[in-house]
Amino acid sequence: MALEDWRTLVDLPRLAQWMTAQGIDGDEVQDVVPLTGGTQNILLRFRFGNRHYVLRRPPGHSVANGSETMRREARILGALAGTDVPHPALLAACADEDVLGAAFYLMEPIDGFNATEALPPFHRADPGVRHRMGLSLVDGIVALGRVNAVEVGLADLGNSDNFLARQPARWRGQLESYAKYEGWPGARSIPGVAEIGAWLEANCPDTFRPGIMHGDYHLANVMYRPDSSDLAAIIDWELATLGDPLIDLGWLLATWPGADTQQRPVNPWDGFPGADELIEHYRAGTDRDISALSWYKVLACYKLGILLEGTYARAAAGKANPETGQMLHEQAIFLFRRALRWMGQA
Repeated sequence: MALEDWRTLVDLPRLAQWMTAQGIDGDEVQDVVPLTGGTQNILLRFRFGNRHYVLRRPPGHSVANGSETMRREARILGALAGTDVPHPALLAACADEDVLGAAFYLMEPIDGFNATEALPPFHRADPGVRHRMGLSLVDGIVALGRVNAVEVGLADLGNSDNFLARQPARWRGQLESYAKYEGWPGARSIPGVAEIGAWLEANCPDTFRPGIMHGDYHLANVMYRPDSSDLAAIIDWELATLGDPLIDLGWLLATWPGADTQQRPVNPWDGFPGADELIEHYRAGTDRDISALSWYKVLACYKLGILLEGTYARAAAGKANPETGQMLHEQAIFLFRRALRWMGQA
């Protein structure tokens, strides 16, 4: 993110004025540092008075309603206060757009690191530490799945009625929408699209217990404590909704390296548990029925593959970087092939 980008989108004097009006001690926003990550949202760490804050607001040109996303994220983080789900603590939120041109919120800075960027010496030196990191990743969604949405005021976060049965058609429709991009070769370039969609519809679990799900749960969306294997925080809550928490487990497994993958998201990788151990660790920590886990794994491959294919379709039409589009297309093909293998095993 270029320096002028965030300065255009975050008026520091107006931010300071708003914070003062909220009763937050301080005079001037100082020591501003843009934070990077796998998001287009604006993230700024700064000092106001004697305390540090992290501001999060949408980019200047967001595809979806960025302000509504910020309001939703702030609501979720506020609701999670007091639970055992590791998350950034919400400090203040501005739902109005008249202060910075979009809704935004302030959260507590996280004392932690993203494992996909680099491991500190403590974690890099010990495979046992990395093994526990993998198990802690599972603990995060186990804890989230235990949260009672009604008790924390999130009963209306999403529509859980017929949630699982709606998924195959929803994502098939998403794939079909890419036909508007001239030059996209269509679904015929992806193996097993129709077969996987039909399998998902035929094998959809009859029942599930609704709960809060993160919606994009994988290694890059958590931060670890610098002195242990525990999670410091689960981040990037923009896709969280009321649905089936087992979808988060399926998503984690769909993105987890296996014998069919060569790339590893963390270096060094040795010590991290395999997928089967992640599943058993989840089973031991929850009272949810995971007997239909294959369905959730296949759904995750199907959904993620379709989302990645969207960039390839846009690239084919000259609306995205062609190299990035081709790379994501290859990842989509891998995910569909993985789904077909898992269907065969099921």
